[in-house]
Amino acid sequence: MRNLLFVLVALLFGATGASSQELQAIKLNKPDKTRGATFMQALTDRHSTREYSSKELSLQDISDLLWAANGINREDGKRTAPSAMNRQEIDVYLINKDGAYLYDPAGHELKPVSAGDYRKAVAAGQDFAATAPVCIVLVANLDKLGDPTKDGTKLTAAMDGGIVNQNINLFCAAVGLATVPRGTMNRDELTKALKLTDKQLLILNNPVGYPK
Repeated sequence: MRNLLFVLVALLFGATGASSQELQAIKLNKPDKTRGATFMQALTDRHSTREYSSKELSLQDISDLLWAANGINREDGKRTAPSAMNRQEIDVYLINKDGAYLYDPAGHELKPVSAGDYRKAVAAGQDFAATAPVCIVLVANLDKLGDPTKDGTKLTAAMDGGIVNQNINLFCAAVGLATVPRGTMNRDELTKALKLTDKQLLILNNPVGYPK
């Protein structure tokens, strides 16, 4: 009986420990809008990099990266990246060793989606991508554009996603971060991890880290 009681207590504390490790929202720093190279220098420096330092990105780098990607840059709620009819259908997800998060531009914070390391799902066999501290995944909510079954809707989403992706690439070039734009990813696994519906389309991804 005493042994049984010990096991039950251990299980109780184990369950409590597991729940305390659930993902929490991450409040991001105010974006530093004064940093980075000139635009022309960023274009000069932009290149694809497939090797990354294991050093974790600072919260400031993550904050600035997400704001540059598709943050709010005007009081009327419009974004750093334009979108067709201002539908703002591109959602930005961040995946790191702890889990998957959805970027909330209005609150400038990361909202937890799923615990676990899904970088290998982003890599989809290209192992270098899983070595980056974070992976940015772009998802289009086709419902915001109209009929999600039409080819034109998907083309518009791809165009808008490409603009956000270029924001990421140029920001990384401007501040000395390493990245590469990718279309390869394990779509089935990421659809489950990010809890996407059949009206949300995975567009592109960027592993991001410090240069190795």
